Amino acid sequence: MSPLARKRNGAYYTPESVVFSLVRWSVRGSTDRLLDPACGDGRFIAFHQNSVGIEQDAGTVAQAAERAPHALVHHEDFFAWAARTKERFDCAVGNPPFIRYQTFKGTSRTRALDLCASLGANFSALTSSWAPFLVATASLLKPGGRMAFVVPAEVGHAPYAAPLIEYLVGNFSVLQIVAVREKLFPELSEDCWLLYADGFGGTASELCFSVQDRFEPSAEPTRRSVSVSVADWRQSWNYRLRPYLLPLSVRDAYLTAASDPDAVRFGDIASIGIGYVTGANDFFHLRPSETVAWDIPPQLLCPTVRTSRLLPSRRLTSRTVNWWRETDEAMLLLKIPKNVDLPLSVEKYLETDQGKEARKSYKCRTRDPWYSVPHVRIPDFFLTYMSGVAPSLVRNSAGVACTNSVHCVHIREKKACRHLLDTWATPFVQLSCELEGHPLGGGVLKLEPGEASRIVLPNPTELPALSGADTRAAISTMRSWRHYAAT
Repeated sequence: MSPLARKRNGAYYTPESVVFSLVRWSVRGSTDRLLDPACGDGRFIAFHQNSVGIEQDAGTVAQAAERAPHALVHHEDFFAWAARTKERFDCAVGNPPFIRYQTFKGTSRTRALDLCASLGANFSALTSSWAPFLVATASLLKPGGRMAFVVPAEVGHAPYAAPLIEYLVGNFSVLQIVAVREKLFPELSEDCWLLYADGFGGTASELCFSVQDRFEPSAEPTRRSVSVSVADWRQSWNYRLRPYLLPLSVRDAYLTAASDPDAVRFGDIASIGIGYVTGANDFFHLRPSETVAWDIPPQLLCPTVRTSRLLPSRRLTSRTVNWWRETDEAMLLLKIPKNVDLPLSVEKYLETDQGKEARKSYKCRTRDPWYSVPHVRIPDFFLTYMSGVAPSLVRNSAGVACTNSVHCVHIREKKACRHLLDTWATPFVQLSCELEGHPLGGGVLKLEPGEASRIVLPNPTELPALSGADTRAAISTMRSWRHYAAT
């Protein structure tokens, strides 16, 4: 495949040492019938004589047939095949395609989600493809069957991983997830872990979670693991496995601090949301020199934070905004109320070629009038949502707006602002950001609004005890798992 087609189809082929280890664990006898639901070029099914592979790409079907001539290879959409087949399997292995929800759409996604819903696993529309692949595959196992898969590390934090794990613990006697820090696919930003499920038809009240610095080829998953109570996974850690990368002592200290009556979650004192969305940033954001050239009235312009890279640390003041003006940054939003008579100069700007192109964008063509940008607010703080070392909280002393490149933070009680910046800079809150946020790839930590709302602001009197060596070591551990390297 071309690199573009490979990315579109989530087709990244598995190292042979991983393939061999997963097949050796799954196959317990020569007569075992093995299924690979997305067999690609056939490297999994090549290791066992009694195999079936499903592959939707015609080119790789031919490769699979050549690599595994003994196998039965179906050229078909897996979910369509799974919905009608009567065949059942002793085991299943593979590396399901990782296609994000933006491109996992159409008939295939509808089939996938409908099939999973009929099996009791209800995924949202934001689900990536690999999770439904595992549910549908499990449903094709015989009683007592087992499966072993390469899975994205998103299994440790993504909201759509919750219905997957709920299904697995409700249908298998044993579930083990192996977190591997060193990348299985060095060329990808995506980290991958390993998932083993055994005893189809049973149930489990806990799962095994193992941590490995690097993949170690073996016919059995590592026995070094911690038992994760399903109840604790749900209630204490909000359906996340990433906290189990840390020692028990750190996890217990974190939960103790979070349950202190004088501790609060960030969402208890603030509302956190995205900034406005224009639909055509280059058109709606003007440089000061451009507003003069077009004679745009000042009352239709709003200073704004267009990108987080322009934010200073801790506090944005009018001095910084004036510097943006002097350096002619594109920092003035064209903010036109819905019911206003447009000056002739503005009408001319809207009718430029750039304006005619801007109104074709989805956001512009679905609002009335197309040029009136909604939800332009002045927050109390800005919060970076894609960060390197740590998310930055910046006080908005300049009274400007912001795009969706940063989060808007509105404080419900102004007295809560008094020590907020100092608290935010403490090691404990940095650790909370690591635990409540998630890695995006390339060392980046991402904080969605809901994740930011769960950040723990501890009892101020406990902060000195919560900022010791154990907390700092835990921060380093979590950063190493997202491959952030301080420079």
